Amino acid sequence: MTYRSMIIAIAALAAPAMIAAPALAQTTAETQVVAVLDGYRGALEALSASRSEAFFWPDAQVFEQGGAEGSISQYLSHHLAPELEEFSSFAFQDHVTKATVVGDVAYATETYRFQIAFKTAGRAPVERRGVATSVLRQRDGEWRIVSYHSSTRAPRPAS
Repeated sequence: MTYRSMIIAIAALAAPAMIAAPALAQTTAETQVVAVLDGYRGALEALSASRSEAFFWPDAQVFEQGGAEGSISQYLSHHLAPELEEFSSFAFQDHVTKATVVGDVAYATETYRFQIAFKTAGRAPVERRGVATSVLRQRDGEWRIVSYHSSTRAPRPAS
């Protein structure tokens, strides 16, 4: 084997690794972003408003069902925490997350179904289809949500 053909062979073997390295870094960041969103969903399923706050930066804004809910602390104290206190369970199904990372910012979309059961006897459970869009920022190596928007609707009956 000549020196030239050996260099070509090494380059051919190394090229896929050099191309894959940036993609792997992106995949790692996307995995971290998805883990934040999974953590938030897990806190909801655990009916823990206080635990859910850890997945948001303090300056995060929340939008839901066509309304601006304000900062994450306002949303938790005036909306989410009182709701979660009324639930006996909150369960997600068919959850799909797609995340894209661009530098220290990421955006993600989620689709899901959920069921809520209430503590109040005789109150019918609620089932909904939902979507969410999130913007996350990485600060000091940590990803958290800076903007969260979700909406839901009753599932359509099967045709």
